[in-house]
Amino acid sequence: MSFERDFPANKGAALVLGGSGGIGSAICTAFAEAGTNVALTYRTNKQAGEEVVAAIETAGRSGAAFPLAMEDRTAVNETLQDVIKKFGRIHTVVNASGSHIAMKFLGDIPPDEFWRVMESDTAGFYNVVHALLPHMRKEGGSFVAIGTTGMFRWPSKDALSVIPKAANDAIMTGIAREEGRNGIRANSVALGLIDAGLFLKLKGTAYDDRYIDAAVRNSALKRLGTAEEVAQAVLFFASNRARFVTGQTLVLDGGYSL
Repeated sequence: MSFERDFPANKGAALVLGGSGGIGSAICTAFAEAGTNVALTYRTNKQAGEEVVAAIETAGRSGAAFPLAMEDRTAVNETLQDVIKKFGRIHTVVNASGSHIAMKFLGDIPPDEFWRVMESDTAGFYNVVHALLPHMRKEGGSFVAIGTTGMFRWPSKDALSVIPKAANDAIMTGIAREEGRNGIRANSVALGLIDAGLFLKLKGTAYDDRYIDAAVRNSALKRLGTAEEVAQAVLFFASNRARFVTGQTLVLDGGYSL
């Protein structure tokens, strides 16, 4: 997919929130290979962010990594201004960020832990949306959120992933409905088990062999997804190929939620 063809007017950069992670880094690389500059954020892992920037530059595009705790509104505003100053324009925002969570039954989650994740993942995403909408209204653009298939088939002990993403999905619907008149689209990619990112960190603990085997067995395609497959879905939503698509969710779970 070529941005030179699909984004003829889109000078500037895509911004990938959480672009240093396993899925986020694949999205950054795919954007760069498609021909657009990429800005990405990371929370604490500066080295991972720098490695993604190197991959972006290897693909022939300009990249930059910015540390960001999205629940910090002042930091959000300052960081976004730095991105705009460097690249001139943000034409696409991809929310691939997410907290490292504990797998617990809903009733076992302490309120403080629940609100910490909501503050980081949902209030944080809203901080970015609120800060960027005035900028994106000038020339239009696209939001793409990474969601979860858990909104369609509840996965036990995954409340701290599903609930914030469900709230973010509502924010995306609001953007799609209210900002379409300004040339802004908003779509989501709802993921099942993807063999990358947080899944790898939880593999062997929260996701033991029995859990993974059951998930694969209960899917239609009988396998896990890949970060590259997620990246291609994100690219479609961000591109002009989806220019008449907004407010939609693509379920990328191998048929698990059927």
